[in-house]
Amino acid sequence: MPIAELNAKISAAVDANWDAEIGWLETLVAFPSLRGQESPCQDWIARQLSSRGLSVDRYTLADVGMAHLPGFSPVTDTDYTKAVQVVASLRPPQDHTNGRSLILQGHVDVVPTGPVDMWSTPPFAPTVKDGRMYGRGANDMKSGVAAMVFALDALRTAGYLPAADVYVQTVTEEESTGNGALSTLARGYRADACLIPEPTAARVLRGTVGVMWFRLRIRGRPVHVSESERGTNAILSAFGLIEALRGHTRELNERVKSHPWFSRIPNPIKFNPGRIAGGDWASSTPAWCEVDCRIAVLPGMTLADFREELSGVVMAAARQDPFLADNPPQVIWNGFQADDYVLEPGSEFEAAVRAAHRHVHGQEPGESILPAVTDCRFYGRYYGIPSLSYGATGFGSHGFDEWVDLASIKQVTLTLATFIADWCGVRAV
Repeated sequence: MPIAELNAKISAAVDANWDAEIGWLETLVAFPSLRGQESPCQDWIARQLSSRGLSVDRYTLADVGMAHLPGFSPVTDTDYTKAVQVVASLRPPQDHTNGRSLILQGHVDVVPTGPVDMWSTPPFAPTVKDGRMYGRGANDMKSGVAAMVFALDALRTAGYLPAADVYVQTVTEEESTGNGALSTLARGYRADACLIPEPTAARVLRGTVGVMWFRLRIRGRPVHVSESERGTNAILSAFGLIEALRGHTRELNERVKSHPWFSRIPNPIKFNPGRIAGGDWASSTPAWCEVDCRIAVLPGMTLADFREELSGVVMAAARQDPFLADNPPQVIWNGFQADDYVLEPGSEFEAAVRAAHRHVHGQEPGESILPAVTDCRFYGRYYGIPSLSYGATGFGSHGFDEWVDLASIKQVTLTLATFIADWCGVRAV
């Protein structure tokens, strides 16, 4: 079939399925798939993909041995027996395979909402207004999950299926460790490329920094506050360590200025003390404090070397505190231990994604690198599967009133369907 005729059929199919896609996304966003609570969402997706004729592998992270693999992140504060992952396979008959295989991957875990009364609409009651859908996860990244599922639906509606293996993966833990993505590779799923439709405003996202999570555990000597000079205050001691880490971050941003990719971003090394808890009583100086932190890893530096350097900064600061000098804090690695990743230009995969974008938009896509992290690193860095992100336009990820532009989802769905037809080839249903 002439390519123009095929593309016209795919475009008509995306139009025909559009109302269903919006409704599907509304259902998806309504699931409060916070960490440890993703199972109902994943079970619904598994049923949806099974009803479309895909072979579904549903398993939990507790079922997969990963601790020995590169990219694994240590786990605390969650039960992996409840962390459901879904991989749905669409394979052509042996005599109809003539294209290149593909992984389409998206995460369904979402970050906490913060105080619900600070949202304009309830975060898990998706609301459509002025061409946008509001709700936690609507942008990051349930929009992409809907787009990749309905891109395949568009091909089927047009009368075709991919002529190569396609694996549709919905994972958890993207926001905390990435172990969901790693589990699919540990389970043996491989393809010629992996596309993750994170919300990129229709730009090719080719690179992300590494990220490290850690917990500072600090002790103090409790006394009645009326004689606080006799004791120590673990919360106030934490401030000194945080300030030292802020200074270290400034120094890291000076060092990154020589990097060929990440020097293009102003101050790509971000440090965030994101959660703090401590003390037992308002009238006692606190005997303990814990601070959960996130920092970007200096590109090109091994995780082991970065951990050693970071620990050195913390311990040097502790030695300036009379109590901590003899009672050093602990540094606990409790989540992301993620390397940086860049898909270098020139791959056939990226060329195919760009060609599909040009067909839909009539111009070349922009490109970006981020001082954040995606699951692309697992496929591209550790397993040699070229991977990039490309997805919808939105705002407010990890913030209040998160939204995604619906028209952009439709364009992404068409772009993905066009790309799949080119990359995988098609066969008549």
